[in-house]
Amino acid sequence: MYAIEQQTLGFKLVFQGSIAASEMQRWVEDSKAALCNAPPSFGLFMDMRTLQPLPPESQTVMLVGQQLYQRHGMRRSVVIVLSPITRMQFTRLAQESGIHQWERYISAESTPDWESKGWAWIQGGVDPDVS
Repeated sequence: MYAIEQQTLGFKLVFQGSIAASEMQRWVEDSKAALCNAPPSFGLFMDMRTLQPLPPESQTVMLVGQQLYQRHGMRRSVVIVLSPITRMQFTRLAQESGIHQWERYISAESTPDWESKGWAWIQGGVDPDVS
């Protein structure tokens, strides 16, 4: 399951459970429609706390989606995770899609204020990895 929500600072995406390539493709199509109303520059907050590792076919479609958001003005993104496997997977995907330098990863398990730290990165570039 996924959800796309436009907010003041950009978009909040929520990914949950297991996502097959067909559902991931629907996310890309829904994202195209949502990005029609995007400002020239925006942030992307991705809540992936309950996402299962993506199968290879879904990963390929995720790369397309990441590049889509970047082309439409994404300036920073943050990925909230619980699973170290999900973090590793999305770090690799960000490197492959070319968005890695603008993306940060926050563990909701070890960072109690993960939501505020995520929005601080998006809004003001406050790096959650720097104390």
